[in-house]
Amino acid sequence: MQLPYELILGWRYTRAGRATRRNGFISFISGVSMLGIALGVAALIIVLSVMNGFQKEVRDRMLGVVSHIEIFAPNGEALPDVARTLTQVRSNPAVIGAAPFIATQALLARGEDMKGTLVRGIDPSREGEVTDLARDLKNTGLDLLVPGEFGVVLGLELARSLGVVRGGKVTLVAPSGQVTPAGVVPRLKQMTVVGTFDSGHFEYDSGLVLMHIDDAARIFRLEGPSGVRVRLRDLHQAREVAAELAATLTDTLLIRDWTRQNRTWFAAVQLEKRMMFIILTLIVAVAAFNLVSTLVMTVTDKRADIAILRTLGASPGSIMGIFVVQGAMVGVIGTLAGLALGLGVAFNIDVIVPALEQLLGASFLPRDIYLISRMPSDPQQGDILPIAVISLVLAFVATLYPSWRASRVNPAEALRYE
Repeated sequence: MQLPYELILGWRYTRAGRATRRNGFISFISGVSMLGIALGVAALIIVLSVMNGFQKEVRDRMLGVVSHIEIFAPNGEALPDVARTLTQVRSNPAVIGAAPFIATQALLARGEDMKGTLVRGIDPSREGEVTDLARDLKNTGLDLLVPGEFGVVLGLELARSLGVVRGGKVTLVAPSGQVTPAGVVPRLKQMTVVGTFDSGHFEYDSGLVLMHIDDAARIFRLEGPSGVRVRLRDLHQAREVAAELAATLTDTLLIRDWTRQNRTWFAAVQLEKRMMFIILTLIVAVAAFNLVSTLVMTVTDKRADIAILRTLGASPGSIMGIFVVQGAMVGVIGTLAGLALGLGVAFNIDVIVPALEQLLGASFLPRDIYLISRMPSDPQQGDILPIAVISLVLAFVATLYPSWRASRVNPAEALRYE
């Protein structure tokens, strides 16, 4: 099939300079534009993939410790009727697990060291229904939480900061004190560390204490569980299911889903992702509009060719199409190269980053600063397609003005001094 001559000439001008030294500089500028588009597209894909991976990694690790939905009584009081609440919650078809809990804050001390902690009283036999962490600890810690023995399972970082190991003793300081003739004194209880856990989420590893729900009720003087934790079939339906449960529960209870527990963090990540997309898109735009200078120089260099084509019967639209093809070729090649580079890095970042860390002798994600210690990546089609489309559109828009100028070349003026 015969290709349109506009396409053939546009591709030939794109490769200008390989056969003739006179056009070498134009070819160099064209190559720089192509490289700029490729690097801009690759940077966009890599950055957004890392941000997606970071968000997914933190979310998954967070949901390994917290539940999809929490239902609790106001002011930290005990639930009016735990059995009724559990029955009503489990009647929802989206719910696959529910377990009672007690949650409060306290101080944990060992010697001179003292840490503020989140204490969670759990039922070891049911906790596996609502969190992945409980399943991982089933044979290493939670089975040792026996009511009446006052054992605790600490986050690994919390245990390290207190310098305590399995079998060691710590002192739990309850927030509400005892009223005595000498005044209000804090209530203290010595606990035995029966295990530790490593969720991979530094916030919970450094501040969460697990104990049996019966022991927690005795220490904090509650008549029963203060809430129910719920696990769903689809975590993305947490808000909808929470609204359904709010309408079906008979008691006056508070409901909070996982998206609201860390709402500010997720909102900050989304805002940062949008801003990075805009900033890196400007890099692609700068590279794409380098095509303007490339095509302007090409039009100036090819004025005689344009004049000859016009005298042979080429229309202004055909002349414009030749230079649009030239600019579009640069944009397409640059975009495809950027996609290949960006996806190659994004899918292999778990190999590339450790190699760079070993080479440079540095850690890009220190565990005590960031929530995770490895560089995650999650390329998503919803990000990659818009990046490719925007890059191609910017490259096409950059060709319009120089191509229009080429179509306005006067053959007589162009051939006057030839």
